[in-house]
Amino acid sequence: MSPHATGRRRVHRSVAAGAPLAVLAALVVASPAAGVPAGEARVVRTATLGDIPLGAFSNALLPGTVGDDRGVDLGGIGSDIYPAGRQGEFWTLTDRGPNGQIKVDGAKRRTFPVPGFDPAIVKIRVSGDSVKVLDAIPITTASGKPVTGLPNQEGRDEAPYSYDARTPVSYNPNGLDTEGIMRAADGSFWLVDEYGPSLIHVSARGKVLTRYVPEGLNLTGTDYPVVEALPSVLLHRKINRGFEGLAQLPGGDLVLAVQSPLSLPDTDSGEASRTTRLLRFSPKKKAVTAEYAYRFDPVDVVDPSEDDTSELKISSVVAVGGNRLLVEERTDKAARLQLVRLDRDANILGGRWDDDTTSPSLEQLDDPAASGVPVLAKRLVVDLGTVAGVPGKIEGVARVDHDTLAVINDNDFGMTDGAGAFDTQGRLVDSGVETTVTYVRLPYGI
Repeated sequence: MSPHATGRRRVHRSVAAGAPLAVLAALVVASPAAGVPAGEARVVRTATLGDIPLGAFSNALLPGTVGDDRGVDLGGIGSDIYPAGRQGEFWTLTDRGPNGQIKVDGAKRRTFPVPGFDPAIVKIRVSGDSVKVLDAIPITTASGKPVTGLPNQEGRDEAPYSYDARTPVSYNPNGLDTEGIMRAADGSFWLVDEYGPSLIHVSARGKVLTRYVPEGLNLTGTDYPVVEALPSVLLHRKINRGFEGLAQLPGGDLVLAVQSPLSLPDTDSGEASRTTRLLRFSPKKKAVTAEYAYRFDPVDVVDPSEDDTSELKISSVVAVGGNRLLVEERTDKAARLQLVRLDRDANILGGRWDDDTTSPSLEQLDDPAASGVPVLAKRLVVDLGTVAGVPGKIEGVARVDHDTLAVINDNDFGMTDGAGAFDTQGRLVDSGVETTVTYVRLPYGI
């Protein structure tokens, strides 16, 4: 982080101790792209979240949850973005909190430097060149306790460790790695999670009402209701790649996107596959009503600098009318938005592809369509990787109007992987990557 950014942190740390949550935001000036030829997508606004100490933010919501934030600022709110009604206002969502990976004795360990952090729904306003925090809602259990962002199940989820990867941290069955958000008409929220993977219904104030998980997950010890209502094949989700996109269709059904191909029948098959899945869930029926096969473009088409197919991910889906969706295909450095239609005859729910003994599996097929799988047709809307001014690791997309999108990046709370993420005093060595909301105007409406 630049000396100027460090200076801002000092100012905010001195102010934040007793400040109301709504004023814990700062201004960082950025300029929109200029000189873009007519007929091309272009950036028309860039706004940045300033430095808000993570401990002050968290303890304002749930006092005493974070004793030491290790110099980490609020970040990670770019897990998703959803219009909040008023112009320039959005609901955003943190993920499980600061986390990274450090190799110890040749094996990677997942670190949680601020284990008391609780995922939160954050309402923001884009005002000029700044992102201002208007409100924040902690996600809590039925008894009002923090769910935390810690892994749920030993042997299924990555083992959690301290910031230096030396000390084990306890698992928490309530923990959520939240990644997608939409707000229902009654003011409640629907979220998706990577761990289960799961679909979570929470109240207007963030209390978990129900967590829907795959059949056979056998998640016990939670302080909220858990319902096994999702296909069991999802038990084969890749670690850290559960549900990431969430949208609501005009009729009320939800669409959930599995971030990456399932590890079916094994890890190598999932890593090499370009076929993932979308699910349709009816809140009225409390059940999955359809499933669709979605085929990624080759990784070097999505990101010309990348040759590893396993880097392909879906991070956002956006409803754009009828049964149409924008689907974001991305790597950490590039993203492309595809338009798809959820045709009724493309439903594969309950068939052979949901049977994990089917061989070859859906994920193993080199050409699913040639094998009779009704893969969703798609059309490229915009390649964000070619639009000057769009940052990397875009995880949230929202529709502002008929030809303008708001995209938000996940800055990973300023963390990097490796032993150098923290200094010798255990304080964060900030990456300098900021949370940014970027408005992209398309050359035509969608």
